[in-house]
Amino acid sequence: MPSRSSARLAALTVAAVCSAASAVVLTSPAHADSVRIHDIQGTTRISPLAGQQVTDVPGIVTATRTYGSSRGFWMQDPNPDDDPRTSEGVFVFTGSTPKAAVGDSVTVTGTVSEYVPGGTSSGNQSLTEITKPAVTTVSTGNAVPAPVVIDAKSVPSAYAPAGSAAANGSINALTLQPSQYALDYYESLEGMNVQVENTRVVTRTDPYSELWVTVKPHEHRNRRGGTVYGSYDSQNTGRLQIQSLGPSADFPKANVGDTLQGTTTGPLDYNQFGGYTLVANQLGTLKSGGLQRETTRKQSGRELAVATYNVENLDPSDNTFDQHAAAIVNNLQSPDIVSLEEIQDNNGATDDGTVDASVTVNKLIDAIVAAGGPKYDWRSINPVNDQDGGEPGGNIRQVFLFNPARVSFVDRPGGDSTTAVGVTKVNGKAELTASPGRIDPANAAWKDSRKPLAGQFVFHGKTVFVIANHLVSKGGDQGLASQYQPPARSSEVQRHAQATEVNAFVKDILKVQKNANVIALGDMNDFEFSGTAKILEGDGELWSAIKSLPRSERYTYDYQGNEQVLDQILISPAIRCGGDFEYDSVHINSEFNDQISDHDPQVLRFRP
Repeated sequence: MPSRSSARLAALTVAAVCSAASAVVLTSPAHADSVRIHDIQGTTRISPLAGQQVTDVPGIVTATRTYGSSRGFWMQDPNPDDDPRTSEGVFVFTGSTPKAAVGDSVTVTGTVSEYVPGGTSSGNQSLTEITKPAVTTVSTGNAVPAPVVIDAKSVPSAYAPAGSAAANGSINALTLQPSQYALDYYESLEGMNVQVENTRVVTRTDPYSELWVTVKPHEHRNRRGGTVYGSYDSQNTGRLQIQSLGPSADFPKANVGDTLQGTTTGPLDYNQFGGYTLVANQLGTLKSGGLQRETTRKQSGRELAVATYNVENLDPSDNTFDQHAAAIVNNLQSPDIVSLEEIQDNNGATDDGTVDASVTVNKLIDAIVAAGGPKYDWRSINPVNDQDGGEPGGNIRQVFLFNPARVSFVDRPGGDSTTAVGVTKVNGKAELTASPGRIDPANAAWKDSRKPLAGQFVFHGKTVFVIANHLVSKGGDQGLASQYQPPARSSEVQRHAQATEVNAFVKDILKVQKNANVIALGDMNDFEFSGTAKILEGDGELWSAIKSLPRSERYTYDYQGNEQVLDQILISPAIRCGGDFEYDSVHINSEFNDQISDHDPQVLRFRP
C-alpha cells in the first residue's frame, strides 16, 4: 500500500541527526551473545549502538513491508528483558522486497541507524533500524510474539516530557519514562507487535489510506464522535494513526465516529506524517457510526447571516462546483454574505500570468442558482501574479459573495492589489476610503500570503464592515510528535504580524466610530486559544465568536485526530455586547472521507 507516510526520504545515523546524543564507535562488531534487540533500542530514543555494526541479532519476523521505498521487515525478540523502557522490536531495512516471511526465526547482521522521516530539518523523532542487513533464516513457522495491547489504561495522561534546554528542547537523550508520558510509552514499543481493540475513528480516511483512532474513548470527546483539541496543555494522548500492510483498495473508508470493531494488530512504526503509527497486518472491521452532515437554520428577515468558507483551491477545472453550491444553499441556508477563501484564477495552477477569477466565481454563482439559491453578486481584488502564496500559479484570493436582494455593497473606487485601504469619518460615521480594498498590501507581514479584503455593506440601513482573511498557514511548524517538546510553532511569527495589522485596522474603524459593526472572518490558520487569536482580539476590539459555543463544539478542521479551530469569525463590541447573535460551525466536510473541502464553514447571524 504505497503511502506518503511510508516514503523513505533518507537514512541518517545519529551523528547527523541529533547533537544531543553522540555515538560511541566500536572497533569490532557487537556479537549476538551480548547484543539483542533491546540492547539496540536502549532506554532513550537514540540507540546506544547507532552507527555501529551488530552481528547475528536474533528475532522472530512479525511483519513485512513489500511496497514503496521503505521495504523491509520487523522482527521481535521472543525473550524480552524486564525493562519496560527498552523495545523488543526493530525494523530491518532491506531496500528491496524482503525474503524473510512472518514467523521466520532469523539472525541479522548489519548497521544500526537512526532514520529521521522527513529529514533532520523536520524536527521529527528518529526511527531505530538495522540497515545493510545480512539475514540468516534459522527456522520457519514460529509463533509471532503476542501483541502488546494499547488501551486507555496503558497510555499515560501526560503527553511528553519537556525537552532538554542543553539540546535546544530535544527529548532524544532523555531516559524514557513509559509509565509517565504517552510519547515515551509509544517509543518504548517502537517496532513491536501491538494491538488495539474496538477503537473509535477520530478522522476520516484520507487519500493516502490512513486514519486515526483513539484508545481513550472519553478523552475530550464531542457528541459527533471526534476528539477536540482545546489547548496546548491538554494533548489528546489516546490518538494513534492506523495504516495497513495490505492493498490500499481494501482500506476502510471511514468517517469520524465510526468504529474499528475487533482487533487491529501490527508493528508500531513512526513516520513524518503523524508520528507513531500502527501498521496493520490485521485490520478490524469498520462499523459505521451513521454520522450525517449538519444544516444550520435559516436567518430571519431581520437577521444578517455572514459566513466564511474555505473552498480549497477552487478553479474552473474542478468537479465540485455543484456540491459547493448545494452546501451553500442547503447546509448554510444561503447566507447574506459569504467570504470565500482559496478562490483560484481562471486557469487554476497554470502559471501563465493569469490573475482574473471571474470564470471561477461566476461558475460557482451559476451553480448556486441552479441549486435553488439566490443570484449572488460578488466583489474581490485580483492579486499581483504569484505574490499571495498558495498553489503555484493559482493566485488564490478571498471573494465576497452577497445577496443583493438582502444586502447592498458600498462601492467606493480606489482599491487595487497594491493600494492600502484606509478609514475616514463622514458625518460622524466611519467609512472605508476604498471598497473593496486591501489592508496595507505592501507590508512585509503579507509577503507570499493573502492580503485581507475589506468591504463595506449595508443591511436594513445599517453599515457593516467585513474583513475577509486567509492568514499564513501552519506549514513549517514542528509536529506534535516531534523530538522537540514543546514543538516550535515557527509560522506564528508571520501570522502574529498579520494579526497585528488586522487588529490595527479594526482599531482605526472603532476610533472613528466606537459602535461600528465590524466582522473579521476567514481561515485564520490558528486556534481560538492561540496567540494569533489574542492579537486579533486585542484589547476588546474583536472577539472570536466561536467561543460562544460549548468547548466540545469548537472545531472547523480535523488534523491527525485533533478536531480544532482554524476558521473564525471575530466580532466588534457593538455586535457582541448586543448579545443578539448566534454562531454555528456547520460540520459538512472535516469529518467525512468524501469531503469537498478540508474545512467546515462557519455562520454568524445577528441583528445590526
